[in-house]
Amino acid sequence: MAKTQDFTVVLKDIMGAFPVDTSAMEDAFKTTASLNEKLSGVALEAAEKSAEISNKWAKDTIAKLADISKAKAEPADYAKALTDYASASAEVAAENLAAYAEIAKKVQMDTVELLMAAGKDITEDATAAVKKATNDVTAAAKKAAAK
Repeated sequence: MAKTQDFTVVLKDIMGAFPVDTSAMEDAFKTTASLNEKLSGVALEAAEKSAEISNKWAKDTIAKLADISKAKAEPADYAKALTDYASASAEVAAENLAAYAEIAKKVQMDTVELLMAAGKDITEDATAAVKKATNDVTAAAKKAAAK
């Protein structure tokens, strides 16, 4: 009766001849996790500043509305109060929108800076991993040829 060949030994020999180094993947994961942490920090800082602006804007608007809602002696005083409110609101809106634009600009600059640095790190990691893999495969091929 014919005996079937055990391929597990053959596969173990093949896998042993071409070792896999997982350190490159671990480094890539660490680099990605670090980048994500920094990007999250940028986003959270922007959200915090944006919330502060929104909160201040709402408080200022409510305070101005309180002034409008007060009883006036003359009908013309109502028109003046409304005109003053509209003028002040437009001015505050322009200031707050400029503040939002500054936040967006900072987020954009920080993000580009982080991505450029991460790109450099990833390129260096990939180059090192390819160089190491090439050396390992060359050494394994020489070793296999010598047998």
